[in-house]
Amino acid sequence: MEPLTKDTLRTLIQQHEPPCVSVYQPTHRHHPDNQQDPIRFRNLLRAVEDSLGQKYDRRDTRALLEPMQALLAEAAFWKHTLDGLAVLAAPGLFRVFQFQRPAKELVVVADSFHVKPLLRVVQSADRYQVLCVTRHTARVLEGNRDVLDELESATFPADIEAALGDERTEPHQTVASYGGTGSGGAGPMYHGHGSRKDEVDKDTERYFRAVDRAVIAQFSKPSALPLVLAALPEHHPVFRGVSQNPSLLAGRVEGNPEAMSAEELRDAAWRAVEPQYLARLAELGETFAAGVARQKATPDLAEAARAAIEGRVSCLVVEADRAIPGRIDAASGRISAARMNDPEVGDMLDDLAEAVLRTGGDVVVAPKDRMPSSSGLAALLRY
Repeated sequence: MEPLTKDTLRTLIQQHEPPCVSVYQPTHRHHPDNQQDPIRFRNLLRAVEDSLGQKYDRRDTRALLEPMQALLAEAAFWKHTLDGLAVLAAPGLFRVFQFQRPAKELVVVADSFHVKPLLRVVQSADRYQVLCVTRHTARVLEGNRDVLDELESATFPADIEAALGDERTEPHQTVASYGGTGSGGAGPMYHGHGSRKDEVDKDTERYFRAVDRAVIAQFSKPSALPLVLAALPEHHPVFRGVSQNPSLLAGRVEGNPEAMSAEELRDAAWRAVEPQYLARLAELGETFAAGVARQKATPDLAEAARAAIEGRVSCLVVEADRAIPGRIDAASGRISAARMNDPEVGDMLDDLAEAVLRTGGDVVVAPKDRMPSSSGLAALLRY
């Protein structure tokens, strides 16, 4: 699973050469439900071709469609899907994302990508990562309160051989001459000064350092998600002693992660994450209340939209599963309410979130019962 990050999202909401094709669909993890997924994608691909044909010559879109058609023909891909799929294509760009929440079936062909479903995935407040580490192996998973899936990386040191290779320490002996010979004049007496346990401990520490560096570079830094360590009790102090990862939580999973079922690991990890999750949302609520008193925060959509376009929103909290139909003018921030069944109308909460991301602000998607306001949004202002 390719990780979805805020940087990925910010890249996708920038200007790209049109046409920009966005395809979303729900997918299924298991047989026989997943047999319908490529059929649905084929139908969506026909809708893409029809939409492109209304404005572009078929010869001009052939290169755009080829990777999508190749994906359709990739049988192995459709056997290992998650809950939602996004396929984004533009001249010189083709990206495929699988994610852990169902997506509504949708095709959009426009001058920019439709990224709102991805925004909701990336910005959800309940996301976290888990590092499962033993003395010889390591893997990283990502998920939420409901599901946990392994992340893929060709360069991650998944085992100690990959990390240390021929550099693994061997126990050594030193030669000491006591009386010049051993009994019977058989030559110098050999005395071992390096225990096997000491050498294994050194290799374990070196491996943990390599894993920590890789996790920071490949997962924690790009995602900025909290990290839970799952390991045997005796490995926690060793790993934490060498770790430089600021995302590593105090909460932990103790036990052999390779002996845990996926459900056991998910439940234990969420118990470790939930206190920070609740504390973060509580802190946002307190900051918002103090900001409203000082006129540096607002629950008002019209005011927040103007501030977002002007780059004045430092953090936006939006309510998950809530939509406010209408339009936000990209130049002025003026809002226009409308009916959601109008094909030219979107969700203003999502549009607001995109505007905040474009100007370097942060976005958090929170459940209704954890929202700081009843309006569906809470905007913290820079000034």
